[in-house]
Amino acid sequence: MPSRSAAAVTEMEEAQPTPGLQFHEALSWRAGKAIAVADLLKRLNALSKEMQTLEQEENERDSFTRVAKELVNPNLLAHKDKGVKALTAACLVDILRLCAPDAPYTGQQLRDIFNMIIGQIIPALADPSNAYNNQHIYVLSSLAQVKSIVLLADIPSADTLIKNVFQHCFDVVSASSRSLPAEEVQKNVEANMTALLVCLVDESQTLPPEVVDTIVAQFLRTDPKAAIGSGSKNKKNGVVDEKQSTLFLRQLPPAYNMARYICNACPEKMARYFSQYFNDVVVDASNSSAPKNTSKNKKRHSDGLEDSDDENSGGPTEQALGDLRKVHGLLRELWRACPGVLQNVIPQLEAELAAENVQLRLLATETLGDIISGIGAAGLPAAPTMDPAAYPSNALMNPSENTVSLNLLTKPSSPQPFSSAHPQAYANYLGRRHDRTALVRAAWTTGVGRILSTSAGGAGLSQQEEDRLISDLNGMLGDADEKVRVAAVKVGANFTFRDIVGKLGSLGGVSDSGSLLATLADRVRDRKHLVREEAMAVLARIWGVAVGELSEQNEQIAALLGGIPSKILDTYYTNDIEIMVLLDRVFYEYLLPLSYPPVKARSSKLTNGNSQGTKESQGSTDKVGEAIDPDKIRTERILLLVKALDERAKKVFYAIQSRQLMLSKYMGAYLARCEDYNGGVMDENESSIKENLTRLIKTFAGMLPNPPQATSDLWKFAKLHDRRSYQLIRFCMAPESDYRTVHNAIKEFTKRVVDASSSSTASNNLLDTLTPLLYRVSLIVYNKSHVPAIMEYSRTDDKSLAATAHEVLREISSRTPEVLKAHVQEICKTLQDEAPSANRTNAAGAVDNLKACASFASKYPKEIPQDRKFVQAMSNFAMYGSPPEAAKYAVSVIWAATEKKESLARDLAQKCIKGFTFGGEGYLSRLATLSQLMLLAPAEMDEQNTDEILDIAIAQTLLQVREPSKKPADEYAWSSTVDGEGQAKCWALKILVNRIRSHPDAETFAHVAAPVYNVLSSLVSQHGELSKAGNTPPTHKSRLRLLAARLYLKLCTQKAHDALLTPSAFNALTTVAQDPEEAVRSGFLQRLKKYLNQQKLPQRFYTIPFLLAFEPSDALRLDTTTWIRSRAAAFANAKSTGSSTKPNIVMESVFARLLSVLSHHPDYANEAEDLIDFSRYVIFYLQNVATADNVSLIYHIAQRVKQCRDAVTAPPTPDAPPTEADDRLYHLSDLAQVTIRKYEETHNWTIQTLPAKVRLPSSIFSEIKSHAEAQHIAEHHYLPDGVEAGVEDVLKATLRASRAAHHGKKRKAEGGGGGDANGRDAKKAKSGLPIGKPVRPKEKRAAAAASNAPKTPKPKKRKESKEPGSGSAERRRSGRVKEVEKSYVERDSDEDDEEMEMMDVAVNSDGAEEEDEKMSGSEPGSTHDVNKEAQTEEEKEDEEEEEEEKEKADEFAHEEAEEQQEEEAEAEAEAEAEAVDEGNEEEKESTPKPPPTTTTNYSASSASRGSSKKKKSTTTSSHSKTKPSSPPPRTKTTRATRSRAIAV
Repeated sequence: MPSRSAAAVTEMEEAQPTPGLQFHEALSWRAGKAIAVADLLKRLNALSKEMQTLEQEENERDSFTRVAKELVNPNLLAHKDKGVKALTAACLVDILRLCAPDAPYTGQQLRDIFNMIIGQIIPALADPSNAYNNQHIYVLSSLAQVKSIVLLADIPSADTLIKNVFQHCFDVVSASSRSLPAEEVQKNVEANMTALLVCLVDESQTLPPEVVDTIVAQFLRTDPKAAIGSGSKNKKNGVVDEKQSTLFLRQLPPAYNMARYICNACPEKMARYFSQYFNDVVVDASNSSAPKNTSKNKKRHSDGLEDSDDENSGGPTEQALGDLRKVHGLLRELWRACPGVLQNVIPQLEAELAAENVQLRLLATETLGDIISGIGAAGLPAAPTMDPAAYPSNALMNPSENTVSLNLLTKPSSPQPFSSAHPQAYANYLGRRHDRTALVRAAWTTGVGRILSTSAGGAGLSQQEEDRLISDLNGMLGDADEKVRVAAVKVGANFTFRDIVGKLGSLGGVSDSGSLLATLADRVRDRKHLVREEAMAVLARIWGVAVGELSEQNEQIAALLGGIPSKILDTYYTNDIEIMVLLDRVFYEYLLPLSYPPVKARSSKLTNGNSQGTKESQGSTDKVGEAIDPDKIRTERILLLVKALDERAKKVFYAIQSRQLMLSKYMGAYLARCEDYNGGVMDENESSIKENLTRLIKTFAGMLPNPPQATSDLWKFAKLHDRRSYQLIRFCMAPESDYRTVHNAIKEFTKRVVDASSSSTASNNLLDTLTPLLYRVSLIVYNKSHVPAIMEYSRTDDKSLAATAHEVLREISSRTPEVLKAHVQEICKTLQDEAPSANRTNAAGAVDNLKACASFASKYPKEIPQDRKFVQAMSNFAMYGSPPEAAKYAVSVIWAATEKKESLARDLAQKCIKGFTFGGEGYLSRLATLSQLMLLAPAEMDEQNTDEILDIAIAQTLLQVREPSKKPADEYAWSSTVDGEGQAKCWALKILVNRIRSHPDAETFAHVAAPVYNVLSSLVSQHGELSKAGNTPPTHKSRLRLLAARLYLKLCTQKAHDALLTPSAFNALTTVAQDPEEAVRSGFLQRLKKYLNQQKLPQRFYTIPFLLAFEPSDALRLDTTTWIRSRAAAFANAKSTGSSTKPNIVMESVFARLLSVLSHHPDYANEAEDLIDFSRYVIFYLQNVATADNVSLIYHIAQRVKQCRDAVTAPPTPDAPPTEADDRLYHLSDLAQVTIRKYEETHNWTIQTLPAKVRLPSSIFSEIKSHAEAQHIAEHHYLPDGVEAGVEDVLKATLRASRAAHHGKKRKAEGGGGGDANGRDAKKAKSGLPIGKPVRPKEKRAAAAASNAPKTPKPKKRKESKEPGSGSAERRRSGRVKEVEKSYVERDSDEDDEEMEMMDVAVNSDGAEEEDEKMSGSEPGSTHDVNKEAQTEEEKEDEEEEEEEKEKADEFAHEEAEEQQEEEAEAEAEAEAEAVDEGNEEEKESTPKPPPTTTTNYSASSASRGSSKKKKSTTTSSHSKTKPSSPPPRTKTTRATRSRAIAV
């Protein structure tokens, strides 16, 4: 039974069909009996379809044996028909699928199969239109899904096959990306290929190096340079515009995605391969070292590599460096795509940071910076749009900045924070800021900027990390190398406006010392032009973009960026020609761009003189263009700029505008001469025309950095003889031109110059030469198109710009009143409508309009309306105007423009006098009107009117105290506002002064002026107190004292008035410079410097600024110091260019007057402590005036003071003994000599004997009649013990503080300090003069001196002189000084009291040699008269100490010379800016001086001044001084020509 059952089962199984392949047709043939292609295709197709239906493990393997064998027949694998190959491959992959995991083929058969699939099938996938594309896709999907591709790893020597499969797969997908959309490979093909390659990488133990290269190459497909190179076949020479490179790729290429997926799928293996790849490239680069450069004359491999030759020579070759750069670029992209594969490469990159070779460190630094920033091979993203001429300007939250960049290739992207993934590498990267090579530090700075701007590639930075990077970037702005500073400055251009505010401004604004923006602003004054240029452009662009927020009165933006224009314009004070040219470009291209705003106006030209823009903004529509007024928008920007400026910068701004008036005259003359020159063809006056043209060209060339090139270009422009260009320049200068005309003229002129430069007859630099000159002569800011908008802002106070609008309007009216011609009628109509009356007050801005109208009327009186209504309006302003200045300007308009001004003046006087009561209706306006009438119409004031006016001014106003002060009598204070009584007293004082200013009778002038001078003297000496009761309010006293001092200055501008100012009154006037209130000191010195700049005051007034030695205000002291040095430089230039036989020694001669003033100073005392304090005045003078060339003259003047007697007090009888004043003078003379000798020794200068004798002014010095008395005074030493040592300590402390301040100024923004510049804290003095030296009670001086005096150093042992009569006084004298031992009796002098002159002494060469021989002999105290062999050990030690001190002095002298050169250059610019300060309306405007032909660069021409180490010499030598180019011919001589400098 069981056996039967088993047999039955067997029969049943045999009866069922056996599972397996049912295909039995032949697929192979013998040679010569081939199967027809159609039959073969039919059979293969049938086999393929059947096999696709079969599943694994459900079929008999033996059924595939025959088919599997026939399919690998070479007849099929190498068949010429593509269909046969495709179907064969489809059948083969099914065989491999069904027989998996054991393939029924040998290794060679598998090689043949994969050769056919890889070589024929996979490449065919690139053509989706192929008839057998479905079969191709099936083969690929089967290999990927079944993973049959792993059989390649079992084939011996399959590297070639593996390499080919990777290449063909990447080629297919890359070719697809360049195909048309209809021909693109399907996404499933890309996915299957990716899976195929991932499987192959994962299963292969090793990959051939070529495969790694292929994968690597895919990541470089995002590089636009590679895209340009591959697609440049149709371009000539393969050159493609790089600006269009970003248009090639807008998304990641498929091959790139495939390679990225492979790396991310197999990170560990690929990390190993990439590490080996990177290491191989580095090793190859290291092995291909370039030979060392042994030639000394050959240039270095790179100009920027400033390290030693040992470090740079022997580095990689150019080819190796190219490979390194390519690999480092690959690392950037690998971090973006698959950071996991770089886990072994980052440590290698970190090791490169410490490599000895500079190129490797540089590449590593750049690469790590870009990796952290998420920047790949495609390069940097597009720079943010920071167009200063765009309108509307960028808002702080601009939506356009928040949009995602459409170019995904350049968008910074970091998949993970680098600082977290590789903290050690990140820390080492941050340490590269201290690299010894500037190029590496510069690259690091650029990288840090990118990290900040991209927020570490979008991964984000913690607040601590961001603060650290900003702090480091701030430090790099002060790096010692200019390349690093340039890189740090350029970083600011890569931030968006929002990031600038949020990131760069996190430490503070441009005015906050120590902040990044403040340090960036300091770079505009950098020593290197390239740094200055970049810093100015970046800052100006930032401010231009911030204009929109500033217009909206954003306080945050104003605090951060509002100070940028001041910082930029402040560079004007450097007096550097390159900076001034750069300033012009920045001013008109960034701060106030000529094309701003790029929109059109509502009409082509409006009736009020408005102009229109010429370019429409890209983002503006017609509707927007019709709704705006370009001139008003531009005016608003100008007013915002002026409002943001500080006082120093405002002076520069107005100086730039005032310069236009002066230069336009020269330009007009130049154009006229060019027309006469006629391109070089002249019929007559050829020599005269050429001479005039040469002189004008020399003037303009001196304003440009390269005078020879500028001269050549200006001559070429004259030879071009382009009359149209001449007319265009005239359009730019004409006051009648509106803004559009000026702008179009500049654009057309630029185009014509560019076209002319392209010809062979013109220079390529012609535009660079002419553009700065065109900017300077064009009426751009003070244009008539801006006047209506300025007037509108002054009336409406829109955006709080009314005050600024009034200020600009005043400047326009005083500088360029021609611009107001088209609008003066409107101004007058406005004044007429706003005229006050007894029941109505005028508008607040009327006073500014009146001032503008008065300035205009003084030059163009016929343009002012003459109708009765306008005259009545002016009369109403004179009677009821508020503030009182309105009445003053109304009187000026009446007197300048009306025909019946005499009768009107008399009527106004009668109205003001009649019924005047203090505090009554319009009493201040009446006083102001009377003051102006006394000045302008003295002839119309009869005796009765004059008496009544004086009674009002004196009895009713000045001598009355209506609100007595309840405070102590010595109370003294300042207030920014003043009440009615204080104003009334000021106007009353002006009435008295204006009366004598306009007094017509010279014979009675002294009698009339004496009482007024007494009043002024009382106000000055008694600190503004006139009341006998001493109850004047403290705020009135300060106002009255300041006004009295300024009126003194105004009076002394006339010689007859100055003669009435006695020396004692002048000494009292000098104390105003040391007033307790800074506002009084500042106001007095400002007016003093103004008059001295205009050369209106006598030379004795130069004494006053030197009393600021103890000035506690850093700003006031610095400003005055700069001004003093500017005047000293101006007089020094006059010496070198003067042709007169009289020497110009103004600043040197002031020293005698300074000693006289100090001898009468209220704080003076003959005690040692007081004299040491007074030495600070001498040191302050020497710091600002003394040079190696004039120190001998100053020393001689100090000696001459001791040879005279004081004449300020009552002159003594000829035989009277010396008075206390004489004793003071002699003390100060000895003190000055000691201080000068110490100063000279510190700077290693030489004091020499002068060949002439200086006369002192007889008004303050008198002669000593007795020879014996003069001899006794000269031999007596007046200084107490300890003074000389104290002076030396004070001098060292002062110079040390000055040097420290100088270094601090060069490195970083100067911080506010409460200390004195002389190294001493400001001290309060007694109530009279708190800014003078510190005063102590006499009983406490000794104790104070003991406690506060500096420690006395160990006294140096001096060699005892063996000569008789060598006392302490002789020992204190410098052994290099030879006294002129002649008669000490002062000769009679008939010279002017205000000047000191040199006596002409003929000194022949023999006499000079005799004098040299005398000076070379041994003198008391000299070391030359001691036998060196007899020197003791102590004396040798002393000499060694002296030599060390001398070396230190030499070093300091060099630094001091550099500081002096910089400050002198700044001082000249300060003087030029001061020269355009606002003048008095009562006085006539002085004739503007022509510009200098050159601006002296003291950093180059004054290097010999105090910087060279001069040896002690006993012979008289002559030092030549560098002479600047002579100035252009002046149209009017403003000053007597001085003689040349004394040869010392």
